[in-house]
Amino acid sequence: QVQLVESGGGLVQAGGSLRLSCAASVMQFSINTMAWYRQVPGKRRELVASITSRRITTYADSVKGRFTISRSNANNTVSLQMNTLKPEDTAVYYCAITAPGSATLYWGQGTQVTVSS
Repeated sequence: QVQLVESGGGLVQAGGSLRLSCAASVMQFSINTMAWYRQVPGKRRELVASITSRRITTYADSVKGRFTISRSNANNTVSLQMNTLKPEDTAVYYCAITAPGSATLYWGQGTQVTVSS
């Protein structure tokens, strides 16, 4: 059984900051990659940032230099520090994880981030 619980979303003015957190409860496997995706209505869900178990990170071009992903392997948590937020960052943000050797993504329920101009 896999359970992902996100927190930290909300409303912020442009230029502000938010920190998202996700706690993963996993019984069957060790977590490989942890990631954050986002989705706005009518558009495909897109990868925002990911971090492997060895802490190799990737970022979408649109967030490079503004967002930072981090994780705790001991606690199975992943965070996304979002700075200099823009209205176009408004979306539902989803936490996701994968198991080693698998492409299957396990998803959280999502948390709304709204950036006002």
